[in-house]
Amino acid sequence: MRILFANLAFILSFALCIPAQDSNAQIAAAVHDVLLHQQDAWNRHDLEAFMSGYWNSPDLTFFSGANAITGWQPTLERYRKRYQSEGHEMGKLQFSDLQITPLAADAAFVRGAWKLTMSDGETPHGLFTLIVRKFSTGWKIVHDHTSAE
Repeated sequence: MRILFANLAFILSFALCIPAQDSNAQIAAAVHDVLLHQQDAWNRHDLEAFMSGYWNSPDLTFFSGANAITGWQPTLERYRKRYQSEGHEMGKLQFSDLQITPLAADAAFVRGAWKLTMSDGETPHGLFTLIVRKFSTGWKIVHDHTSAE
């Protein structure tokens, strides 16, 4: 009888893990979709669509180098200045080495690499870490820490 209960407990514990694994896979897929949407928008030079992946809030944080920016609008303005102002270009964006780790049903941690290919052949690149949260409007980046080499 003890063996039967032990086997039932093992089967039950395994069965309870399957929904969590499915949920984690669904979270990772949804977050991955946000990043693919951003990459596609960037490569169309549609900065507003790219920014739709970010939480449109004054509490959004964006860290790059020694600069810390707070807010969706200042983040958009930074991107415009660096990539759409006179003498600048957006180039072609490619994300790679994405590692998406669900933290909860409504939060995930993302690590990855980015690379821009510019018309002059330059390829600025670096790493990023993101904190992503699920809102009623979908998954949004609430914190971005990007480094460049």
